[in-house]
Amino acid sequence: MAKKSIVLMYISEVSGHHSASIAIEKALKNLSNENDILNINTFRYTNPISEKIANRIYTTIIKATPKIWDYVYDNPKVKKKLDVIKHTIHRMNSPKLKRLFDKVKPDAVVCCQAFPCGMVADYKKTFGSSVPLIAVLTDYVPHSYWIYDEVDYFITPSEEVSQRLVKKGVASNKVKALGIPFAPEFNQHHDKNDVIHKLKLDPGLKTILIMGGGQGFGPIKTIVKSIEKVKTGLQEIIVCGTNKKIYKSLKKKIKKYKKRIILFGYAHNVSELMSVADLIVTKPGGITVSEALAKKLPMLIIKPIPGQEINNTIYLVDKKAAIKIDKPKKINSVIEDLFLNPDKLKELSDSAASIAKPNSSMDIAKFILSLNG
Repeated sequence: MAKKSIVLMYISEVSGHHSASIAIEKALKNLSNENDILNINTFRYTNPISEKIANRIYTTIIKATPKIWDYVYDNPKVKKKLDVIKHTIHRMNSPKLKRLFDKVKPDAVVCCQAFPCGMVADYKKTFGSSVPLIAVLTDYVPHSYWIYDEVDYFITPSEEVSQRLVKKGVASNKVKALGIPFAPEFNQHHDKNDVIHKLKLDPGLKTILIMGGGQGFGPIKTIVKSIEKVKTGLQEIIVCGTNKKIYKSLKKKIKKYKKRIILFGYAHNVSELMSVADLIVTKPGGITVSEALAKKLPMLIIKPIPGQEINNTIYLVDKKAAIKIDKPKKINSVIEDLFLNPDKLKELSDSAASIAKPNSSMDIAKFILSLNG
């Protein structure tokens, strides 16, 4: 296989999108060490100050007024109004992209977020470039901000998402349902007893993994408080991500809880944690979902963010791979019911396995390398 130059693009540092780009990078390198891979935070490269402002605005909206994000997300009226601003920003960034691409000479550009995808699409249009542009969707909803004529291929999580893109006007030969990319270690076997011993867990108890994504969103304290009411024996692993506030709060109270709790900040061994869990309580970010599906892990979803996470939840619940909990205070009754009825837990696990795409990262990497840049 000839040596290839691949540029991977994302804009959010602590995000599933970044994790997806890293997963593709690892898969590309596993296929061949000869390839030149550039994995770049595009916003930081083109607008370092704007990157910080944009991330802060997004985080504030999601935490304080999620209904605003619900209104903005995939809203045709909003998209139309934003198009003028967006294209102006893209034109300003095109010279920087040209300098980068002239130097790197990529055989393909792969975008794991819609914003850099639009930037590269406008670059291709402005300079008449024919470099293959691949959009990798990391959620189970194909929102309109992804769609540009200059995108050569769309990688989607499922056939359902592919069909929705086609209904939005994308040619069917441009769409490939290869899955959401995630780190190769989630396909590795972990000896459950070894991990239990390492984490000092009780092998005789059920284990619940509680996650709030990379930034530790969600009502984690309410969840923990409710789980205290579960009558059956269990233990919890809690991952707080970069949310230092929730981590410090739980650490102060940890000895007061009746249930045994193993507490993590930003965890780098999530694959191990998932391998010992009987159930995961999580926000449904696309990457976390794809990892959990590969692990055949039953999911409880609480307070999904409006927009992409709501749509991910709808997909998972429809496929019977997850249960949506509308009231965090009531999660104890659902957990108790599942642990007292193992057939229900197994049904969730079997459904997760049926829609998992465990080879997604490698399949995407092989597809990228098959293209003629």
